[in-house]
This record gives sequence, structure tokens and C-alpha cells, in this order.
Amino acid sequence: MIRFYNGKILTLADGFNIINGEVWVDNDKISFVGKPSEKDSEAHYFEQEIDLDGNLLMPSFKNAHTHSAMTFLRSYADDMPLQDWLNKQVFPMEAKLTGEHIYAFTKLAILEYLSSGITASFDMYFKLDDYVKANIDAGFRTVICSSTNDFGGSPEQDEEDYLKFNSISPLISYKFGCHAEYTTKLDTIKGIAKLCQKYKEPFYSHNSETEREVSECISRYNKTPTQLFDDLGLYEYGGGGFHGVYLSENDMQIFKEKGLWAITNPGSNTKLASGIADLSRMLDMGINIAIGTDGAASNNALDMFREMYLAAGLQKLKYMDASVCSAKDVLYMATVGSARAMGLADCDTIAAGKQADLIVIDMNKPNMQPIHNITKNLVFSGSKQNVKLTMCAGKILYRDGVYYLDENERDIYKRANKMLDDF
Repeated sequence: MIRFYNGKILTLADGFNIINGEVWVDNDKISFVGKPSEKDSEAHYFEQEIDLDGNLLMPSFKNAHTHSAMTFLRSYADDMPLQDWLNKQVFPMEAKLTGEHIYAFTKLAILEYLSSGITASFDMYFKLDDYVKANIDAGFRTVICSSTNDFGGSPEQDEEDYLKFNSISPLISYKFGCHAEYTTKLDTIKGIAKLCQKYKEPFYSHNSETEREVSECISRYNKTPTQLFDDLGLYEYGGGGFHGVYLSENDMQIFKEKGLWAITNPGSNTKLASGIADLSRMLDMGINIAIGTDGAASNNALDMFREMYLAAGLQKLKYMDASVCSAKDVLYMATVGSARAMGLADCDTIAAGKQADLIVIDMNKPNMQPIHNITKNLVFSGSKQNVKLTMCAGKILYRDGVYYLDENERDIYKRANKMLDDF
């Protein structure tokens, strides 16, 4: 067992109250939260006792939309509009990827996730055997979202992957989806709808990222992407949409009624000049919201602190109202919200019986002082420098700048850079 003591605990299990106490981790689960009696402490043997030294223990961040292996295109195709970026740069380069590339560049992404306090990714990519191996080897948690589109994949392959990857490891799970309406034939989308109905599973896709995407969908079907997916029965068991910058009022009503997740990506949407998702309106309507970084090709960082700041800051700018989209709302999106959007309800808060996906935030840094309000410090002044420890499934994978993985980070960097010669 591992004992965390002498620190502050933000459980997020019951609001934003911060308690003083201890957290015990037994294998991959949290076994105790609170103030133990002397008798309770003496009755347990701890292999490791971690003095938090007044620092904050909290649930880890979950990255609710990303393309991990796209680290290979970090800072490669910048300063371009989305469609040119995709069609002239990204898609041609992705066609050259092998499974070996996917493994290496996913490992690179995992390093960045861990240093940002992220313990799970909701990932949409391909060559899944190699992708899954990278995550299992690193001890990192991931939820795969099918990326089926006209360039690859099929409902038949999705079903095979669903059955395979949902039984391969406790760290791996798989959800049905397609890349986007504009990259996927209607017959293919209908096939995926049948799978969602057959297995009673949710559906996820890029959705309403740009005005062009929405207008062209309306031209094809006289419906927005959200309306199309809903009419096809894809949302009968929930799901969500990545980006959601141009959701109509009717779209938002569908999200609310079906309990869908609007998964916002403010860093990517800002850099590609796609627009600002109306999170404030969604919050007012009671729509579920989560946060993702998107891939390193469009962001270019995989940093949840930056996403939180942008999520809040852009709403204030959009409405010219500094009171909208509070720090509490945004922190909840990046932790509890993202976990639940990914189907990881056992990883959302700090409570006995939950998975031990935890981070320690260093409060003994100048950007965290003075401590008027820890939640606001995290969202408005926090940064990756404050991540002191990252634990996934009860294993410490990152602590004080050191990674505890199956291979050295310098070897990962070296291999990734050498592979650039292949492109």
C-alpha cells in the first residue's frame, strides 16, 4: 500500500472543499480517504509513505480528445486554415505512418501527458495494435475512439476492434465513432449506428468544428452534423462531439436531451482560428462539458493547464464578461467531466473504491502563492511546473521531473527524432 499524508486533498467527490487528511492506495485502487485513527494506521503496512509537505493531492486530468501519435507533426504545418492543414499537410504525411512510428510517437505524447498531470487520453487514430502496446508498456490509461472514415476503417473492423480492445487490459477501452461527417460516407455512418444499437454503446465524432463543416453538411442533408447523427440513432446510448464550435441552438438541445458530452478543444480551435465554442451557453443549459487538447499537430502542446486557462479566458472575451465560465466549472470539466465523457466513471474523483489516478500539485511555487483560492490558482496561474507527481492505476509514473516507465525518456526522444528521416 501507498500512504499519502500531511497534505491538502481536493477529492471533487462532494464539491470543491479541500480537506486535510490522508489517502491510501492499495494496488490500483484508493482504499481510504480522510483522517485515520491511530488504530487504523497501525493495522496497515505501507510499502511507501509519501509526505505531501502541505501540497495538494487531487484527481488527475483526463484528456478527452487527442490524437497522441500526431506528435510527429508538432510545429510542422502551422499557420494554415483547417482544410488546407488537413488535406495538404496532415493527411499526406499520415499516409506514411507505420505501426513502429505510431508506437514511438505515442510514447512521446505519454511523456507530455504525465508531466501535465494527465493519466488518460481519449484517442482517435489508427494502427491500434501498436498504439495499444505503447500505452500498456508505459502503464498509461487510454480510451480509443474509432476513427473510421473514407480513408480507412469500416463498421466490420470497428466491431472487431470493439470486442478485442475492450478485453485486452484494464488500461484500455474502446468506443464507437467516426472521424467526422465530412470524411465519412453515409452508408458507413449508418453501419456504425447499427453497432451502437447492437451493443448499446455511445457514439463520438468530430462535430461542428468549423462553419464550413456545418454549412456543407446542411447542403448535403439539410441537417447539421448533430441533427444527422441524432436522426440516424447514433445517440440513443449517449456519446458526444469533439470541438462543438458551431453547435446551433437545436444542436445544443439535442446534446442536453440525450446527455451528450460537448468536448471542447480551445487551444486547437484558437490556433486554427476555428472559433470559440459557446461553453457559457452550454453551462447555462446544463450540457455536459469536457476538455481535450486535440493533437500536437494543431495545438501544439498537450498541456491541460493551458487548455483550462483558454477555456475560461476565451469565454470571458467572447461575452466581454469576466464573470462567465468560472474556475470551478473549468476545473471540473478537465477532471470529473473528462473522465465521465470517456466512460471512466471509476477514475473521476478521490473516493474509496475508485481507481488511483492521482496527481500532486506543488503549492510551494511562487505562482501558487499566496493561497487565497486553490481552484482559481490551478486554472488561472497553474502550470505544468506545479505537477509534482502523477499516478495512474496506483503506479507512480512521474515524480519530481523523473519518469518511471519501461524505457528512458531520452531514448524515446532519440527514436522519435530519428524517425523524422522517414518522412
